[in-house]
Amino acid sequence: MDGNKDEAQRCINIALDAAKSGNLQRAEKFLRKADNLYPSQKAKDLLAQIQSRESETKDTADGVRKRNTNSNSESSQAKRNEAASSEYTKEQSELCERILRCKDYYEVLRVTKDATDTEIKRSYKKLALQLHPDKNRAPRAVEAFKALGTAAGCLTDPEKRKHYDLFGNKPDKIPKRHYHQNHEYEHAYRTGFDSDFTAEELFNMFFGNGFPQTRTTSNRQYASRRDTQQQQYHQNHQQQPSLAFGLILVLVLISMLASFFTSDPVYSLSPTSKYSIVQRTHHLNVPYYVRDTFKKEYQGSLHRLENTIEEEYIMVMKQNCMRERSYRDLMIARARSFGGASQMEQAKALKVTSCDNLARLGLTKYIY
Repeated sequence: MDGNKDEAQRCINIALDAAKSGNLQRAEKFLRKADNLYPSQKAKDLLAQIQSRESETKDTADGVRKRNTNSNSESSQAKRNEAASSEYTKEQSELCERILRCKDYYEVLRVTKDATDTEIKRSYKKLALQLHPDKNRAPRAVEAFKALGTAAGCLTDPEKRKHYDLFGNKPDKIPKRHYHQNHEYEHAYRTGFDSDFTAEELFNMFFGNGFPQTRTTSNRQYASRRDTQQQQYHQNHQQQPSLAFGLILVLVLISMLASFFTSDPVYSLSPTSKYSIVQRTHHLNVPYYVRDTFKKEYQGSLHRLENTIEEEYIMVMKQNCMRERSYRDLMIARARSFGGASQMEQAKALKVTSCDNLARLGLTKYIY
């Protein structure tokens, strides 16, 4: 509601400027708009004054209008059309139409499917500054601004972007066997990956000071109200253990159901009965395993997927390498203190397979 209040004040300011320049129709139009957005006595009083001035002007000009020719009327209409069109440029209007014609989020943001998160955010900032309704007065600017926010909200969220790359934003692109396993994602595609924030809030997050204060305040009020309700619940049901047991059972069932709807990962770093097809990344030649339907189902960027696989592989090998070296050093220290030459040889012969794998890939910087 506060956002409507600010917009209503902006309309009142436009109306006052129009009234000073003698454009009473424009002034009345924006005052009515302000009153619809955020009813106030100020807007009503100004509207009454404008209507009174219009009535007086009309009575005075009746005789003049009768003597005016059709050319004067056409000239006035041309001036009004010119004033309306001067509020936005042709380029601004064309940008809005381009955004609304796009059928792909990457196309909306003018980035490729291999674009990094930084590139996506940079493109969003550039376009958002051009499309924000405060700067772009084209007829469909608000609609285009919302479409841009929806695209950015999806592609800057790793989980939403992954599933968008797999299935797009249309439910008929999801394989039939995924309907029951991933019905929650089907809802997301049907609604076009609705963002957790409005287009205006997303804009403020990129250009302002973090998350919108109104939402934070609302969340705090909700949390406080929730805590109060929980306290009342426990006070009123201390003598009803069976009801508490029933509630726990419901929560357990919900947790079990949620596990059924969790989607399977696209790949595995180790072979299993489900992930039996071996693939190798193009950069580091790291092996990974996919299902036999991978090539037919996966529609995302293979380059970005393999980058993720290599990062995960390096992290796992680094952790295993540290454990293997620590264990070998421990056994050497024990053999030095309590064992003999044979125990020392056995300790030194312990393999550090993960470290060897990193060295073989030329990643020795992760070993030491």
